[in-house]
Amino acid sequence: MRILIVEDEPGIAFALEADMKTEGYSPRVAVTGDEAISLARAEVFDLILLDVMLPGKDGFEVCRTLRREGLRMPIILLTAKAQEAEKVMGLELGADDYITKPFSPRELRARIKAVLRRTSVPDSEIFRFGDAEVDFGRCEVRRDGKAIDLSALEFKLLTVFVRNCGRVLTRNRLLDAAWGSGVSLNDRVVDNHIVSLRRKLEPEPASPRHFLNIRGLGYRFDA
Repeated sequence: MRILIVEDEPGIAFALEADMKTEGYSPRVAVTGDEAISLARAEVFDLILLDVMLPGKDGFEVCRTLRREGLRMPIILLTAKAQEAEKVMGLELGADDYITKPFSPRELRARIKAVLRRTSVPDSEIFRFGDAEVDFGRCEVRRDGKAIDLSALEFKLLTVFVRNCGRVLTRNRLLDAAWGSGVSLNDRVVDNHIVSLRRKLEPEPASPRHFLNIRGLGYRFDA
């Protein structure tokens, strides 16, 4: 698997590159945000390790640009910022996970494997429910053939539901799966995103048939 490492500190970039090679990955290094965007447009990468603090365009801007252009490879943010707001902003922009510096190589390897497991979906897989269909290869959702605009987090949440169709999922489980473990958020964040999914995908949002609230337990997705 090919990994793009975006890091402007030479020592850290060298260590990451060496560790990725040891793990059997094929790494490529970019040192600026503009270089990262150019490489991501020109080549195919299975994952991007993206430092937030970069010269010129920072990691948030790089992430925003790639997602706006429809590039859906997994992105793990590398950040020295421990504030919750910074982490949530990165996830809202479309990052799949984050790791706070300093981190151990072992933790980073585990995060990479976890993200790759979550995002490895066959390009041809399409899931249909009601009048909607989820095209995982294109990261698109359509109703009656018309594309529905979902945020990155809404699509992650929908993916979690589809992968666990018929199972009751707690709010904590949904938070960990869609926002990433370690993010401390109010349960209302999950509720608000599910309200948005109902509004966009339910035939009658006020009487949902797909995104069901199981009182005292969490939510269940029925196709």
